[in-house]
Amino acid sequence: MNISPNHSSRWRQCLTCAGMACLLVLSSCHSTYHLTNVSRSRILIDSRYDAQPDAQAAAFVKPYAHKVDSIMEPVVGRSAHEMVAKKPESDLSNLLSDILLWSGASFKENPDFAVYNMGGIRASLPVGDVTYGDVLNVAPFENHICFLTLTGDKVLQLFREMAVRHGEGVSKGVRLVITKDGQLQSATIGGQPVDTTRNYRIATLDYLAQGNDGLTAFKAKTNVVSPQEEQYDIRYIIVNYFRQLAQQHKAADAQVEGRITIK
Repeated sequence: MNISPNHSSRWRQCLTCAGMACLLVLSSCHSTYHLTNVSRSRILIDSRYDAQPDAQAAAFVKPYAHKVDSIMEPVVGRSAHEMVAKKPESDLSNLLSDILLWSGASFKENPDFAVYNMGGIRASLPVGDVTYGDVLNVAPFENHICFLTLTGDKVLQLFREMAVRHGEGVSKGVRLVITKDGQLQSATIGGQPVDTTRNYRIATLDYLAQGNDGLTAFKAKTNVVSPQEEQYDIRYIIVNYFRQLAQQHKAADAQVEGRITIK
């Protein structure tokens, strides 16, 4: 397996940042200042920060680098092209939603569709080799797989809530048409309009199943199956998907195909 050196430097930089953050916290324990505001932004930590390495930081990180690299750098599979997440639909959100749908067989479940929130996708997937560290970057949270049932009425509510948010990740077979002002115009599953007289089985994250990220329709769920053991963390399910494809000498692939359209 070929390992990219960028993965190693990226995780070493993360350790350095974590160490500096700890020092800042410790040094401010006896401060007379009071917190008045909190703001945040995302900073991509990659090889750009290795152009002028800091010798002291490198020495601090070195004892831990080998352990981190041994965990993060093993290749689990391949990606056919770089994939990113964006609304209303993206290749990466399509892939992750389809992986949730795929996982149903392992639990003797046959979900009608799957939902993966855009906010839970925290990085892109690179083209070529995909490492465990790459998967962890994409899915860093302790979310577990969850299967649940919603009535047709609640499924329509769920799709309306997605429309307000201008899209979320949905699996193959789902087609939503929403307006620019966030109204649901039409919704089909497997080519058929949502049937308000039947129940639908859905695969998603336990975080969403609690009604988070504005998807409150999930609070009406029934027949919940959501094992909480570590191996059912979403990142491990993603890793298993890549490994299965690798055994078949295939790369993961997904495209934008009109699952969610804004008119």
